Amino acid sequence: MKHSSRIETSPSASAAVSRRRFTQWMAAGAGALAFPAIVRGQNLNNRLDVVAIGVGGRGAGNLGDVARTENIVAVCDVAEGPLDAAAAKHPGAQRYTDFRKLYDAEKKFDAVIVSTCEHTHAFATLPALRMGKHVYCEKPLTYNIWEARLIREAAAKAKVATQMGTQIHAGDNYRRVVELIQRDAIGPVSEVHVWVGRAWGRQSSEAAARNHDIVTVQERPTETSPIPKGLDWELWLGPAPYRPFHDVYFPGPKWYRWWDFGNGTMSDLGSHWNDLPFWALQLKAPRTITPGGPPPHAEIAPASMHAVYEYDARGALPPVRLTWHQGEDKPEIWTRGGIPQWESGVLFVGTKGRMLLASYDKHVLLREADFKDFQRPEPFIPKSLGHHAEWIHACKTGAPTTCNFEYAGWLTEANHLGNVAYRVGRKIEWDPVALKATNAPEAARFIRRDYRPGWVLG
Repeated sequence: MKHSSRIETSPSASAAVSRRRFTQWMAAGAGALAFPAIVRGQNLNNRLDVVAIGVGGRGAGNLGDVARTENIVAVCDVAEGPLDAAAAKHPGAQRYTDFRKLYDAEKKFDAVIVSTCEHTHAFATLPALRMGKHVYCEKPLTYNIWEARLIREAAAKAKVATQMGTQIHAGDNYRRVVELIQRDAIGPVSEVHVWVGRAWGRQSSEAAARNHDIVTVQERPTETSPIPKGLDWELWLGPAPYRPFHDVYFPGPKWYRWWDFGNGTMSDLGSHWNDLPFWALQLKAPRTITPGGPPPHAEIAPASMHAVYEYDARGALPPVRLTWHQGEDKPEIWTRGGIPQWESGVLFVGTKGRMLLASYDKHVLLREADFKDFQRPEPFIPKSLGHHAEWIHACKTGAPTTCNFEYAGWLTEANHLGNVAYRVGRKIEWDPVALKATNAPEAARFIRRDYRPGWVLG
């Protein structure tokens, strides 16, 4: 098959977008919530007092971006190394190892950045929401479905500025793709394929070598490793079941392969890649989810698998089937060379064989002859201020954000459902009101879990 050579790169959206148009679009198109500005008013020159929980790795990046314009009043991490580094850059900030003690002590702050590991996101986020503080939380929003629902509902009550760390959502390319889909450039969409090349998780040593994964552990270690100096292992475990320290869990991103701490590639990269069809097709809760892949393992998430989501009609939008593929699992049309074999991508399939293929930074309309005289729709989604800047602006003015916890909560639930179906080992029928797989009661333990003594959520 001849591929289209007409790559539609993402031109900048019009810079002459008024604040009124921006706010109207966000409120109507992104499921945003309105909320009051912070007490200090709408003077954009005022600096927020911000607390950062988790300041290593991704957290250091989040902290650095926000600190360019705002005050950092407290930093918290379970490891001394990143905590020392953050404190050195922000000598006026209070230091904490346990974020529970931070919330007990610190009262006079405006906003929180949460960049802990996945299994503690909800525990670090919920107290801030209940205190009426603005929150930025890394993806995935929560460890499981029940936590996502709890956080989404708490954010709705708090009426504060929230943002999940799906940074690519702020890029121009995703905006142009959403516009093309919502303006019927390929007609009504009934099928979507999402695939990611990352193959981290349980797999053979040979597959790990092929997929550039240095972690080839197949089972929970029976031996222990010395706890690194300065790491509070008990606090790092947090609500997760206790296990002795081993260096296959820490530092990141090793932990995310282990079901007790994370949900593998599905919840991690799903936050970025499923975001695009979720946004473009106005998705929320699927009706059914059918898994595929190797038999599920009790301890470790898979490197390769797939999950098929069936969504009902949404207003005038038709039902749609979305298939998630990860690792060595690829769409059949990709495998036979029917589309460009990008390492990761999103393929929207419209009527009469028209397709749109997208990645983070580019997209292409396929079946080139069908688009010979095609005129792109005029951009209607404004250029982002920047992912962190958008959140800061919202904290100060009450403007909405694009990845607020209302939107991110539904996206997180859907991503987790792929893993729930995979771990159950069969198709599940989903009741989003009751938070139950109606045909699979055994799924309940993957939807919500019990926590270690001393850790309470709810």
